[in-house]
Amino acid sequence: MENIPVIKTERLTKIFPMGKGEFSALKGIDLKLGTGEFAGLIGPSGSGKTTLLNILGSLDSPSDGKALVLGQSIGKLTAKEAAKLRKEKIGFIFQSYNLLQVHTVYENVEFPLLLLNYSANERKKLVMGALEWVGLTDKIKQKPPQLSGGECQRVAIARAMVKTPSIVLADEPTANLDAVNSHNILQTMARMNEELKTTFLFATHDDKVIGYLKRKIYLKDGMIDKDVTN
Repeated sequence: MENIPVIKTERLTKIFPMGKGEFSALKGIDLKLGTGEFAGLIGPSGSGKTTLLNILGSLDSPSDGKALVLGQSIGKLTAKEAAKLRKEKIGFIFQSYNLLQVHTVYENVEFPLLLLNYSANERKKLVMGALEWVGLTDKIKQKPPQLSGGECQRVAIARAMVKTPSIVLADEPTANLDAVNSHNILQTMARMNEELKTTFLFATHDDKVIGYLKRKIYLKDGMIDKDVTN
């Protein structure tokens, strides 16, 4: 594994207004992740893991401190620059799948490539490759309402991976899945991490996910409590 910091934070702080006061969701987070890590932010609800994931995904900005993703300072990006970073370099996997319900499996996975100006032939090759990864080449014409929860999450993984992103951010990706589907999904992601050297960062408190992680970053009250590498 190359030790290139794809993610680096320094004294990262996030404060939200709350009533007449404020709430500190992150309190001076210092963190580095290298290329090809398979890591997780672990902690109970309210510990700051989703807030941290959102900042690293350029969906939010720090209140103070620094968050560098692939060398770019999140707090200094314009909305257009942040959108470009997400579009080109970051894949997202959510617990609610966030699939387009009226579009086919193929169209859902193809969508990120339409934003990147790939030709039709290039798109077809990449989409079918991604669906082969997750074992859904026989479902390309079906729509999300026709699929099981596990199949929907596999489509979401294919969509996140189709552009071969540098980083995949996964927020409780197994929350709506049973144990068998959870393990299938996690094995697929671990294989992609191993073969493609994509950096994965999860936000989770699911023991099934935690068992697969190579690095566990425990958050408590907006601070890193422990950082354990297997």
